[in-house]
Amino acid sequence: MVVSFKYWDDCVEVSDLKEMWKEVEVNNEWIDAGETKGQKVHLSRDPDGQPYLTQTEMRAVASIVVRRHFGRQVDPDMICAIADLESDRQLLAVRYDKKTKETTVGIMQLTRKTAVWLFSEMGYRVYDVEQNPDLLFRPLVSVYFGAAYLIWLSHFQEKERTEEFVIRAYRRGTKKATHKSTLPYWKSYLSVKETLPSRKFLDDGPSPANAPPHPFLPTSGNKGTEYWDQKTSPEDMDEMWSHHDVAKEWTRSGEKRGKVRFSHDSKKRSYLSRVELKAVAEIILSKHFSTKGVKPTYLCALAEMVSMRFVNGVSPRIGLMGIDYSTAFWIYMELGYRGYKIECEEDLTKPFVSMYFGAAYLAYLSEYEGRERTPQFVVQAYLEGPKNVNLQETGPSWLKFEQALSNYDVTKNKIQGTCTIL
Repeated sequence: MVVSFKYWDDCVEVSDLKEMWKEVEVNNEWIDAGETKGQKVHLSRDPDGQPYLTQTEMRAVASIVVRRHFGRQVDPDMICAIADLESDRQLLAVRYDKKTKETTVGIMQLTRKTAVWLFSEMGYRVYDVEQNPDLLFRPLVSVYFGAAYLIWLSHFQEKERTEEFVIRAYRRGTKKATHKSTLPYWKSYLSVKETLPSRKFLDDGPSPANAPPHPFLPTSGNKGTEYWDQKTSPEDMDEMWSHHDVAKEWTRSGEKRGKVRFSHDSKKRSYLSRVELKAVAEIILSKHFSTKGVKPTYLCALAEMVSMRFVNGVSPRIGLMGIDYSTAFWIYMELGYRGYKIECEEDLTKPFVSMYFGAAYLAYLSEYEGRERTPQFVVQAYLEGPKNVNLQETGPSWLKFEQALSNYDVTKNKIQGTCTIL
């Protein structure tokens, strides 16, 4: 039987579709796309014509399934990140593993054997995949069994398992949960999870007041208000005030020369607005990398991914660009980028310093080992290190990069497959 979906109505029950419409972000997204309540809702399609879920839709599906069936037993963000990694959220995704000789299907990329086992032996009987295994191509069904499997893995052999064990075991089975072959997958998972819509923020604050605690975000507040002038040289502050968009934003916010406040989220964590971030990138590139052709929007997109624009970074990464001290010091000493001194790790929490070494590292990666590198290589190498690049698994990172890039001029900066980072 060939499975094919054109509309949401083809792959969910009427009650499920009503639940989707009740999700505020889905409602807004669908209406903006021209959908109408009471009529069939079109599925999004990629350039190859394959139906997929947007991140907003994916989040809603995960939330609905968890809320209905699993309570607090599983994190919807875990489900969303796995769906990104496993299938790029494609409903009809099918993958054959030559090593295991098994085929995985659907958004959560489960084998039919695993789903039937969960149904028949583990008591997850909401959907009868034993009689109709093609149900696994339906989004809520796939997520239901994916969540059930995650819960089982979290208590494997009656032991409380770590998130890392669960994720790596999901990829290759429990025997490979601590094997080196699944470590890159875990790192990719962390990167994807950090950039999910539920983690993202608008320019009025990176995390809403009612957001759940996040183990990878800085948890302590700042010691009093932090100011741009404390972390930026007078020359760079003059450049910021000379930037039209920044001056307009700061003036509107009531800032005064000599004491410009950083924006703060509800937990008093300092962050840059997108206007400020883009200005820092433009100033750094014009002063230090004018002959390199690095695009400021690319630096901004990477900053979105690695730090969520937090001044101090997102643990374990430091600063806006997530460059660690040893890498920055090596860039300074060995590659000769001496535009800013770096004497301690704290220097990397300065926006201009972090941006400078981020741009330098990007330039280095674009010609890694003396070869001109593809954008996909550069992005993955920046996020995970050049030794960990696997271009066969670059999809989620690349998609996240494109999504982050769209925040900085969707019309001019849409990446094509033939362009370069530099």
